[in-house]
Amino acid sequence: MTESQRDPVPTSVGRDLRKRLLIVIPAWNEEKSVAAVVRDVRLTLPEASIVVVDDGSTDTTRKEARSAGATVLSLPMNLGVGGAMRTGFRYAVRYGYDIVVQIDADGQHDPRQVDRLLATLENGADVAIGARFAGEGTYQVRGPRRWAMRVLARWLSHIVESPLTDVTSGFRAVGGPAVELFARHYPAQYLGDTVEMLVIAKRAGCRIRQVPVAMNERMAGTSSQSPVRATIHLIRAVLAVALASGRRWQGETVSGVLEREGSQ
Repeated sequence: MTESQRDPVPTSVGRDLRKRLLIVIPAWNEEKSVAAVVRDVRLTLPEASIVVVDDGSTDTTRKEARSAGATVLSLPMNLGVGGAMRTGFRYAVRYGYDIVVQIDADGQHDPRQVDRLLATLENGADVAIGARFAGEGTYQVRGPRRWAMRVLARWLSHIVESPLTDVTSGFRAVGGPAVELFARHYPAQYLGDTVEMLVIAKRAGCRIRQVPVAMNERMAGTSSQSPVRATIHLIRAVLAVALASGRRWQGETVSGVLEREGSQ
């Protein structure tokens, strides 16, 4: 897709929106990069609050995050990104934040592009995905992993009734009543935090949109998932989506959250 074929994406948002913004950074053994990520976010989004969820790290991740000025929530054991993000959403509800943005602790997500996600929320979305495969940047995945990601993207595009190209991206923004929804129902298993989350969002009545973003290289270290293991997990994710799609949704809806808030 060329630049002229994409809808224009605003690159700035109002100050009032940012004042209600919580950046959640799930981190597991990211001592070499987490402080730099926190400082970069603070420099780029000075009005935002920053929470690092230390997901049972065995290194100095917690110390490094605090030294950079972040609030740190420490989990007693490694729960995975889903468990860390549910913790972040519960923190957001407890302290009255209206918008949660997930940024990875390895430096791959550029905080300068958070405004694109926020603008997508302003335009009516409840969940905004920063998509790596939407015509911007040079990020590539090849082989069976790419095939599995394409299958997931096409399938979930059909389920959520919105065109998606990157359903496993962890660069996301959630706004409004969906914040409370995910504080209660965010999936905790690996990749559930990305793919099953979208199924839950759709079942609850959320509007899901994606926006093209460019990704950075990791600041340090290597991914915790090898290409083979990542492919296996993606195949499992396909099965997880199949199961999630077949289950009857027993949870809340965003309209229900709004009704409850209006009655208080």
